Amino acid sequence: MPIEFTHVPGKSADGRFFYNFAETATRLSLIEDAGFRKLVVDDPAGLLNNMDIAAQTLARTGSLEVVLTHWAGVIEPTVAARQLAALHARSDGRLSLRMLNEPLKDSDAEARPVGHSLVWQRTDEYLVLLKRLWSNERPFDHEGAFYSVRGGYVPRKGPHGADVAIRLGGESGTALKVAGRHADIFKLAAGSPDEVRHLIQRVRSAAAEHGRAGRLRFALPVRIRPEGWVGAADHQAVDVAGPPARLALALLPYAALGIEEFMVAGIDRPSEIGRIGRETITLLSNSLARRDAEIPQPGAFAGRQPPAVRSPW
Repeated sequence: MPIEFTHVPGKSADGRFFYNFAETATRLSLIEDAGFRKLVVDDPAGLLNNMDIAAQTLARTGSLEVVLTHWAGVIEPTVAARQLAALHARSDGRLSLRMLNEPLKDSDAEARPVGHSLVWQRTDEYLVLLKRLWSNERPFDHEGAFYSVRGGYVPRKGPHGADVAIRLGGESGTALKVAGRHADIFKLAAGSPDEVRHLIQRVRSAAAEHGRAGRLRFALPVRIRPEGWVGAADHQAVDVAGPPARLALALLPYAALGIEEFMVAGIDRPSEIGRIGRETITLLSNSLARRDAEIPQPGAFAGRQPPAVRSPW
Protein backbone atom coordinates (compact mmCIF):
# COMPACT_ATOMS: atom_id res chain seq x y z
CA MET A 1 0.00 0.00 0.00
CA PRO A 2 1.66 3.28 -1.04
CA ILE A 3 1.96 5.95 1.64
CA GLU A 4 1.93 9.66 0.82
CA PHE A 5 3.21 12.48 2.99
CA THR A 6 1.70 15.96 2.80
CA HIS A 7 3.57 18.99 4.09
CA VAL A 8 1.51 21.41 6.18
CA PRO A 9 3.49 24.68 6.41
CA GLY A 10 3.81 26.31 9.78
CA LYS A 11 3.42 29.99 10.52
CA SER A 12 6.50 32.12 9.94
CA ALA A 13 7.37 35.21 11.98
CA ASP A 14 4.95 37.34 9.96
CA GLY A 15 2.37 34.57 9.90
CA ARG A 16 2.77 33.70 6.22
CA PHE A 17 4.72 30.77 4.82
CA PHE A 18 4.41 32.27 1.31
CA TYR A 19 5.34 35.85 2.24
CA ASN A 20 8.44 35.92 0.02
CA PHE A 21 7.84 33.65 -2.94
CA ALA A 22 11.46 33.74 -4.06
CA GLU A 23 12.39 32.11 -0.74
CA THR A 24 9.33 29.91 -0.85
CA ALA A 25 10.38 28.49 -4.23
CA THR A 26 13.53 27.12 -2.60
CA ARG A 27 11.47 25.52 0.16
CA LEU A 28 9.09 24.03 -2.38
CA SER A 29 11.97 22.39 -4.22
CA LEU A 30 13.27 20.93 -0.97
CA ILE A 31 9.82 19.66 0.04
CA GLU A 32 9.35 18.03 -3.36
CA ASP A 33 12.84 16.48 -3.36
CA ALA A 34 12.37 15.16 0.18
CA GLY A 35 9.54 12.88 -0.93
CA PHE A 36 6.45 14.87 0.05
CA ARG A 37 3.70 14.39 -2.51
CA LYS A 38 1.39 17.24 -1.48
CA LEU A 39 1.46 20.71 0.05
CA VAL A 40 -1.37 22.42 1.94
CA VAL A 41 -2.02 26.03 0.91
CA ASP A 42 -3.82 27.83 3.72
CA ASP A 43 -2.67 31.44 3.89
CA PRO A 44 -4.04 33.83 6.53
CA ALA A 45 -4.94 36.32 3.78
CA GLY A 46 -7.84 34.09 2.76
CA LEU A 47 -9.39 32.24 -0.15
CA LEU A 48 -8.50 34.51 -3.08
CA ASN A 49 -4.90 34.68 -1.96
CA ASN A 50 -4.88 30.90 -1.61
CA MET A 51 -5.85 30.58 -5.26
CA ASP A 52 -3.03 32.89 -6.34
CA ILE A 53 -0.50 31.01 -4.20
CA ALA A 54 -1.76 27.70 -5.55
CA ALA A 55 -1.23 28.89 -9.12
CA GLN A 56 2.33 30.01 -8.35
CA THR A 57 3.12 26.79 -6.50
CA LEU A 58 1.84 24.60 -9.32
CA ALA A 59 3.83 26.62 -11.85
CA ARG A 60 7.06 26.21 -9.88
CA THR A 61 6.86 22.48 -9.11
CA GLY A 62 6.80 19.42 -11.31
CA SER A 63 5.03 16.76 -9.26
CA LEU A 64 3.83 18.36 -6.03
CA GLU A 65 0.06 18.39 -5.61
CA VAL A 66 -1.53 21.47 -4.07
CA VAL A 67 -4.16 20.95 -1.39
CA LEU A 68 -6.07 24.21 -1.72
CA THR A 69 -7.97 25.37 1.35
CA HIS A 70 -11.42 26.61 0.35
CA TRP A 71 -14.67 27.79 1.93
CA ALA A 72 -18.22 27.88 0.68
CA GLY A 73 -19.80 31.30 0.71
CA VAL A 74 -16.77 33.48 -0.04
CA ILE A 75 -17.24 33.58 -3.81
CA GLU A 76 -20.05 32.32 -6.00
CA PRO A 77 -19.79 28.65 -7.00
CA THR A 78 -19.82 29.51 -10.72
CA VAL A 79 -16.77 31.76 -10.27
CA ALA A 80 -14.97 29.26 -8.06
CA ALA A 81 -15.70 26.41 -10.47
CA ARG A 82 -14.15 28.29 -13.41
CA GLN A 83 -11.03 29.28 -11.48
CA LEU A 84 -10.51 25.81 -9.99
CA ALA A 85 -11.10 24.07 -13.32
CA ALA A 86 -8.50 26.32 -14.96
CA LEU A 87 -5.96 25.60 -12.20
CA HIS A 88 -6.67 21.88 -12.45
CA ALA A 89 -6.18 21.88 -16.22
CA ARG A 90 -2.96 23.92 -16.15
CA SER A 91 -1.44 21.68 -13.46
CA ASP A 92 -2.23 18.36 -15.17
CA GLY A 93 -4.54 17.42 -12.31
CA ARG A 94 -2.26 18.32 -9.40
CA LEU A 95 -4.99 20.05 -7.42
CA SER A 96 -7.33 18.96 -4.65
CA LEU A 97 -9.83 20.98 -2.65
CA ARG A 98 -9.72 21.04 1.15
CA MET A 99 -13.14 22.25 2.23
CA LEU A 100 -13.48 24.02 5.58
CA ASN A 101 -16.67 25.25 7.19
CA GLU A 102 -17.25 28.74 8.53
CA PRO A 103 -20.29 29.86 10.55
CA LEU A 104 -23.14 31.43 8.63
CA LYS A 105 -24.42 34.82 9.73
CA ASP A 106 -28.03 35.89 9.82
CA SER A 107 -29.12 39.33 8.67
CA ASP A 108 -29.89 40.94 11.99
CA ALA A 109 -27.76 43.57 13.71
CA GLU A 110 -26.15 41.09 16.07
CA ALA A 111 -25.08 38.80 13.19
CA ARG A 112 -25.57 35.70 15.32
CA PRO A 113 -24.02 32.48 14.01
CA VAL A 114 -26.48 30.12 12.37
CA GLY A 115 -26.44 26.46 13.36
CA HIS A 116 -24.00 23.70 12.56
CA SER A 117 -26.45 21.81 10.35
CA LEU A 118 -27.06 24.82 8.11
CA VAL A 119 -23.31 25.32 7.66
CA TRP A 120 -23.01 21.77 6.37
CA GLN A 121 -26.13 22.12 4.23
CA ARG A 122 -24.53 25.09 2.51
CA THR A 123 -21.31 23.11 1.95
CA ASP A 124 -23.34 20.22 0.55
CA GLU A 125 -25.17 22.46 -1.94
CA TYR A 126 -21.94 24.24 -2.87
CA LEU A 127 -20.19 20.95 -3.67
CA VAL A 128 -23.18 19.69 -5.65
CA LEU A 129 -22.93 22.82 -7.79
CA LEU A 130 -19.16 22.58 -8.24
CA LYS A 131 -19.45 18.99 -9.44
CA ARG A 132 -22.27 19.82 -11.84
CA LEU A 133 -20.34 22.78 -13.22
CA TRP A 134 -17.26 20.61 -13.69
CA SER A 135 -19.11 17.83 -15.50
CA ASN A 136 -22.16 19.18 -17.36
CA GLU A 137 -21.93 19.54 -21.11
CA ARG A 138 -24.54 22.29 -21.34
CA PRO A 139 -25.70 25.21 -19.12
CA PHE A 140 -28.14 24.51 -16.30
CA ASP A 141 -30.27 26.43 -13.82
CA HIS A 142 -30.34 25.82 -10.09
CA GLU A 143 -32.47 27.26 -7.31
CA GLY A 144 -31.50 26.07 -3.84
CA ALA A 145 -31.58 27.12 -0.22
CA PHE A 146 -28.28 29.00 -0.50
CA TYR A 147 -27.47 29.48 -4.19
CA SER A 148 -29.27 30.54 -7.34
CA VAL A 149 -27.63 29.79 -10.69
CA ARG A 150 -28.84 30.71 -14.16
CA GLY A 151 -27.13 29.22 -17.18
CA GLY A 152 -24.34 27.71 -15.10
CA TYR A 153 -21.54 26.37 -17.28
CA VAL A 154 -17.74 26.13 -17.17
CA PRO A 155 -16.09 26.18 -20.62
CA ARG A 156 -12.67 24.75 -21.44
CA LYS A 157 -12.64 22.21 -18.63
CA GLY A 158 -11.20 19.35 -20.67
CA PRO A 159 -12.80 16.39 -22.45
CA HIS A 160 -13.48 14.59 -19.17
CA GLY A 161 -14.47 17.58 -17.07
CA ALA A 162 -12.52 18.76 -14.04
CA ASP A 163 -12.00 15.83 -11.71
CA VAL A 164 -10.83 17.78 -8.66
CA ALA A 165 -10.53 15.61 -5.55
CA ILE A 166 -12.61 16.83 -2.60
CA ARG A 167 -11.24 16.66 0.94
CA LEU A 168 -13.53 16.91 3.97
CA GLY A 169 -13.37 16.17 7.67
CA GLY A 170 -15.55 16.31 10.76
CA GLU A 171 -16.96 14.01 13.41
CA SER A 172 -20.64 14.92 13.78
CA GLY A 173 -23.33 12.87 12.11
CA THR A 174 -24.18 15.81 9.85
CA ALA A 175 -20.56 16.27 8.79
CA LEU A 176 -20.19 12.57 8.02
CA LYS A 177 -23.33 12.57 5.87
CA VAL A 178 -21.90 15.33 3.69
CA ALA A 179 -18.48 13.70 3.60
CA GLY A 180 -20.01 10.36 2.70
CA ARG A 181 -21.68 11.98 -0.28
CA HIS A 182 -18.78 14.10 -1.54
CA ALA A 183 -15.37 13.31 -0.05
CA ASP A 184 -12.63 11.59 -2.02
CA ILE A 185 -10.20 12.05 0.87
CA PHE A 186 -11.38 12.23 4.48
CA LYS A 187 -9.24 14.05 7.03
CA LEU A 188 -9.44 12.07 10.24
CA ALA A 189 -9.41 13.52 13.74
CA ALA A 190 -6.44 12.72 15.93
CA GLY A 191 -6.65 9.90 18.42
CA SER A 192 -5.38 6.47 19.35
CA PRO A 193 -5.41 3.74 16.68
CA ASP A 194 -8.64 2.37 18.17
CA GLU A 195 -10.32 5.79 18.08
CA VAL A 196 -9.17 6.39 14.52
CA ARG A 197 -10.37 2.93 13.46
CA HIS A 198 -13.82 3.68 14.88
CA LEU A 199 -14.04 6.97 12.97
CA ILE A 200 -12.96 5.25 9.74
CA GLN A 201 -15.80 2.76 10.21
CA ARG A 202 -18.31 5.59 10.72
CA VAL A 203 -17.12 7.42 7.61
CA ARG A 204 -17.27 4.30 5.48
CA SER A 205 -20.81 3.60 6.70
CA ALA A 206 -21.86 7.11 5.70
CA ALA A 207 -20.21 6.71 2.28
CA ALA A 208 -21.84 3.30 1.77
CA GLU A 209 -25.26 5.01 1.72
CA HIS A 210 -24.14 6.66 -1.52
CA GLY A 211 -22.33 3.60 -2.90
CA ARG A 212 -18.97 5.27 -2.27
CA ALA A 213 -17.42 3.26 0.59
CA GLY A 214 -14.73 1.84 -1.66
CA ARG A 215 -13.80 5.22 -3.14
CA LEU A 216 -12.69 6.91 0.07
CA ARG A 217 -9.09 7.48 1.09
CA PHE A 218 -8.04 8.59 4.55
CA ALA A 219 -5.54 11.23 5.69
CA LEU A 220 -4.31 11.69 9.25
CA PRO A 221 -2.85 14.97 10.62
CA VAL A 222 0.46 14.50 12.43
CA ARG A 223 2.59 17.02 14.30
CA ILE A 224 6.24 16.10 14.59
CA ARG A 225 8.08 17.61 17.56
CA PRO A 226 11.80 17.87 18.16
CA GLU A 227 12.85 15.25 20.69
CA GLY A 228 12.69 16.53 24.23
CA TRP A 229 10.45 19.52 23.48
CA VAL A 230 7.64 19.98 25.98
CA GLY A 231 4.57 22.07 25.33
CA ALA A 232 0.93 22.10 24.31
CA ALA A 233 0.13 19.84 21.39
CA ASP A 234 -1.90 20.99 18.40
CA HIS A 235 -5.39 19.71 19.14
CA GLN A 236 -5.86 18.81 15.46
CA ALA A 237 -2.84 16.50 15.15
CA VAL A 238 -1.50 13.23 16.41
CA ASP A 239 1.60 14.34 18.31
CA VAL A 240 4.83 12.33 17.89
CA ALA A 241 8.42 12.94 18.90
CA GLY A 242 11.80 11.30 18.52
CA PRO A 243 14.34 10.28 15.90
CA PRO A 244 13.15 9.31 12.39
CA ALA A 245 13.07 5.56 13.10
CA ARG A 246 10.89 6.09 16.14
CA LEU A 247 8.58 8.37 14.21
CA ALA A 248 8.14 5.73 11.50
CA LEU A 249 7.35 3.11 14.15
CA ALA A 250 4.81 5.44 15.76
CA LEU A 251 2.96 5.92 12.46
CA LEU A 252 2.98 2.25 11.47
CA PRO A 253 -0.16 1.26 13.46
CA TYR A 254 -2.10 4.03 11.72
CA ALA A 255 -0.90 2.97 8.29
CA ALA A 256 -2.06 -0.55 9.12
CA LEU A 257 -5.61 0.80 9.47
CA GLY A 258 -5.63 1.70 5.79
CA ILE A 259 -4.54 5.33 6.13
CA GLU A 260 -2.68 6.26 2.97
CA GLU A 261 -1.70 9.84 3.74
CA PHE A 262 -0.07 11.62 6.66
CA MET A 263 -0.46 15.42 6.81
CA VAL A 264 2.74 16.47 8.56
CA ALA A 265 3.09 19.75 10.46
CA GLY A 266 5.90 20.98 12.66
CA ILE A 267 8.84 20.62 10.27
CA ASP A 268 9.70 23.84 8.46
CA ARG A 269 13.47 24.09 8.77
CA PRO A 270 15.31 22.77 5.69
CA SER A 271 17.26 20.26 7.79
CA GLU A 272 14.05 18.89 9.32
CA ILE A 273 12.28 18.61 5.97
CA GLY A 274 15.23 16.78 4.42
CA ARG A 275 15.68 14.44 7.36
CA ILE A 276 12.03 13.42 7.50
CA GLY A 277 12.09 12.80 3.76
CA ARG A 278 15.33 10.82 3.72
CA GLU A 279 14.66 8.78 6.82
CA THR A 280 11.10 8.69 8.20
CA ILE A 281 9.29 8.48 4.87
CA THR A 282 11.74 5.89 3.57
CA LEU A 283 11.65 3.81 6.77
CA LEU A 284 7.86 3.77 6.90
CA SER A 285 7.55 2.89 3.21
CA ASN A 286 10.09 0.08 3.56
CA SER A 287 8.37 -1.28 6.68
CA LEU A 288 5.01 -1.36 4.89
CA ALA A 289 6.57 -3.01 1.85
CA ARG A 290 8.02 -5.77 4.06
CA ARG A 291 4.70 -6.16 5.85
CA ASP A 292 2.83 -6.51 2.57
CA ALA A 293 5.37 -9.03 1.31
CA GLU A 294 4.97 -11.14 4.45
CA ILE A 295 1.13 -10.91 4.28
CA PRO A 296 0.52 -10.72 8.05
CA GLN A 297 -2.78 -11.41 9.73
CA PRO A 298 -5.24 -8.47 9.58
CA GLY A 299 -4.63 -6.03 12.43
CA ALA A 300 -1.16 -7.38 13.18
CA PHE A 301 0.20 -3.88 13.67
CA ALA A 302 -3.01 -2.07 14.53
CA GLY A 303 -3.16 -3.43 18.05
CA ARG A 304 0.18 -1.92 19.04
CA GLN A 305 0.12 1.46 20.78
CA PRO A 306 3.69 2.79 20.81
CA PRO A 307 4.52 5.30 23.55
CA ALA A 308 5.74 7.84 20.99
CA VAL A 309 2.17 8.56 19.86
CA ARG A 310 0.48 11.01 22.18
CA SER A 311 -3.17 11.94 21.92
CA PRO A 312 -3.45 15.73 22.15
CA TRP A 313 -6.36 15.61 24.61
